[in-house]
Amino acid sequence: MTSNIFEINYNGTGQSQNINALGMREMQARVYEKRASQYLLVKAPPASGKSRALMFVALDKLINQGIKKAIIAVPERSIGKSFKTTDLIKFGFFSDWVIDPKNNLTDRGTSKSKVSQFVDFIRSTNPEDNIMVCTHATLRFAFEQLNDSDFDNVLLAIDEFHHVSQDDNSVLGNALRNIMGNSTAHIMAMTGSYFRGDSVPILEHADEQKFDKVTYTYYEQLEGYKYLKSFAMGYSFYQGRYTDALSEVLDTTKKTIIHIPSPNSGESTKAKYDEVDRILDELGEVQFDSETGIYLITEPSGNILKVADLVTEDGVEGRENVGRGKAQEYIRNMSELDDLDIIIALGMAKEGFDWPFAEYALTIGYRNSLTEVVQIIGRVTRDSSNKAHAQFTNLIALPDAQDDEVMFAVNNVMKAITASLLMESVLAPNFNFKRKDNDHQKSKGTDIFIKGLKEPSTERSKDIIRNDLNDLKATILQDSQIQQAIAAGVDAKVINKQLIPRVIMTTYPDLSNDETEEVRQHLVAKAVIQSAEREDGTGGNQFLRMANKFINIDEIAIDLIDEVNPFQRAYEVISKEIDAPTLRFIQDYMDGIKFTFTEDELVMLYSQIVQFKNENGRIPDKSSSDLYEQRLAYALLRLEQLRRERQDGQA
Repeated sequence: MTSNIFEINYNGTGQSQNINALGMREMQARVYEKRASQYLLVKAPPASGKSRALMFVALDKLINQGIKKAIIAVPERSIGKSFKTTDLIKFGFFSDWVIDPKNNLTDRGTSKSKVSQFVDFIRSTNPEDNIMVCTHATLRFAFEQLNDSDFDNVLLAIDEFHHVSQDDNSVLGNALRNIMGNSTAHIMAMTGSYFRGDSVPILEHADEQKFDKVTYTYYEQLEGYKYLKSFAMGYSFYQGRYTDALSEVLDTTKKTIIHIPSPNSGESTKAKYDEVDRILDELGEVQFDSETGIYLITEPSGNILKVADLVTEDGVEGRENVGRGKAQEYIRNMSELDDLDIIIALGMAKEGFDWPFAEYALTIGYRNSLTEVVQIIGRVTRDSSNKAHAQFTNLIALPDAQDDEVMFAVNNVMKAITASLLMESVLAPNFNFKRKDNDHQKSKGTDIFIKGLKEPSTERSKDIIRNDLNDLKATILQDSQIQQAIAAGVDAKVINKQLIPRVIMTTYPDLSNDETEEVRQHLVAKAVIQSAEREDGTGGNQFLRMANKFINIDEIAIDLIDEVNPFQRAYEVISKEIDAPTLRFIQDYMDGIKFTFTEDELVMLYSQIVQFKNENGRIPDKSSSDLYEQRLAYALLRLEQLRRERQDGQA
């Protein structure tokens, strides 16, 4: 049974799908306005049209701005088809997008030949040999054979830009830094995710500031769809084998993508092919079509499902006839609603995967990367006439309250909740916060006036507030100290005025104290007000319910906002949605780290714990109003954690 953490409804205005006189959607037109920028970063969700936006910008640079070549780098070959030759003139643009087949390096050929082709292309003086598509890997290897100056007057477009990292081990990140520092190249970076999953910054701050940014939100996209009217994100727990729980969460009338757990995860049986077989058997009577590479599953009702297995590699011993190669080719060529019903995948069908009819994403097991969650969600949030609702469900193992791996379970639960909260924010409308200087200024729609709010005083803080608050919120939600503070119920002012500024200063070390405070206030205001419930009071006045009190929207002050935990929703989700034993052991863990103890203190307190139990006939209670008893209870929890850690070490 799926429990939705949130469901958001949209009005279906059609605005995001409408095209202008040049054949551009709303997001693409916004990007095209910045076409003269040397460095351009586009943050927009999957299915918003980033590929075509790049075509418009690249063609203008090639034809009108003196750029000689355009190179598009994608993370995997399957995404290359998004940049195939495309008619643009018939929709109003001044040129078509034409790519010579030999320059589409995402098609065929060995790695060595692709690198050689890349080098030959970039050094070619043929003016018509000017557009190439390759993978990130090809770009990395080719860069090692080229000089930085070879990229002079070249547009380098990097799709799924979150794969780049400023980490010293990131070859792609190092290549980008060298190209920016030592050539006249233009860079266009595109990402459908608002953050990396590992919290490593994508760019160094000095490099990031060179980019003009275009941000197009999930809300703008989904609100402007024609067919898709709602999206929900939920979870379901299982015990035992996840395949036994599929009947409770699968709806075979929905076009579905099932992502099985990584073989390295606790949820995996370590036998991925066996897991695929079990899923197929759960669906019905199995028959394999060797011509198409697709399974035909007859349900008990007699209905026939078409299922693609993207898990099984080609040439696996004993499974030679069922490799995913034919299934991939079938998927590439399909175009009708009835061509396919279910995809079973492991590492595929995430970034850049295009199946517009998909409406249900069932992901099994926790995902370590929030980026991965966002990418999977993007597979089902495309507008299509067959669906009015899209659903993401995470089927996750119920942590055992007696499990010794407490830290592992706590981190997993917090990660799932973090992803949910982040998506809830990203999918909601953006508010524009302004300082309220007099009583005549009234909040209306998404424009909200706040007493005492600091207006951004520099272009740097303005840029962060305008473009980066979702990224920053993701960083904050992944911070271990803040996660612990949320679960432990730490006072809101401590979170808002001490913990959040620390994360901001770490993320943006170049900010002054004033800039940090400006960013902090806008971020906290956004987090609090987006999570607040809005109601109409008597006389038509709008009210927000914050901290269980209704506040007139025109009486909001930053001091009042700072009294509200902006991430209280996380604790409420834990308390409300997860069963009592799970909650209890999470709370015990969080309580155990609430206070720190030296080993000498623990030795001393242990004898006092024994004495307390002998005198009272029970162990100390952390909920006691007596501070001495509380401290003994926390010390006992810490001792229990140390005991388990030592047992694990001996094992």
